[in-house]
Amino acid sequence: MGVIGAMHRLAGLSYVVVDVETTGTSPQRGDRITEIAAVVVRDGRVDETFHSLINPERPIPRYITQLTGISWAMVKDAPRFSEVSARLRALLADHVFVAHNAPFDWGFVSMEMDRAGHEPLDNERLCTVRLARRLLSHLPRRSLDHVTAHYGIAIEDRHRALGDALATAQVFARLLDDAYARGCDTWADLDRLLHPGVAPRRRWSALPRPASDDRSA
Repeated sequence: MGVIGAMHRLAGLSYVVVDVETTGTSPQRGDRITEIAAVVVRDGRVDETFHSLINPERPIPRYITQLTGISWAMVKDAPRFSEVSARLRALLADHVFVAHNAPFDWGFVSMEMDRAGHEPLDNERLCTVRLARRLLSHLPRRSLDHVTAHYGIAIEDRHRALGDALATAQVFARLLDDAYARGCDTWADLDRLLHPGVAPRRRWSALPRPASDDRSA
């Protein structure tokens, strides 16, 4: 999607909330995705979802199966990531990539896309953990469990990709509401909230400017 214009309004953007389950914590050390979900959010509503178990082409450690419930028997006949990568990349295009602990999910998806022979992803990214740290600083922790409990959001199928992605999409909507209440209306406003004391980066939009956005304002 290229970069987002600093004055582009948050309400005019579309977002894709992603969650992955994996064989471990490090794609650089050979860990792979076992399940992925992507939830497209437009105008504050879930517009489209993608979900698939993934054959990771390597064993799943027992502790991962205990955590997620995903076993080798469940994924052995599932598609490999390369078999769903084109569809998933098309779904990710032109949206802001959102995840709870976004560096984790982004790292795994990027590594798998590279392994499948695709060009690097270039989405802008938002991390709901980072947003929660700024907006919900009173919480003792900003894990998905703690943030959903704060907002009264139920998670169906915890530690499964689709359940966590749908819960994160609801969390993200509530965090954006809290950001709006603090005067965050544009991408630049959100950037200042997330990076206080840092001069805003100069961004030129690759997206159509909303009719109500005045460059001279």
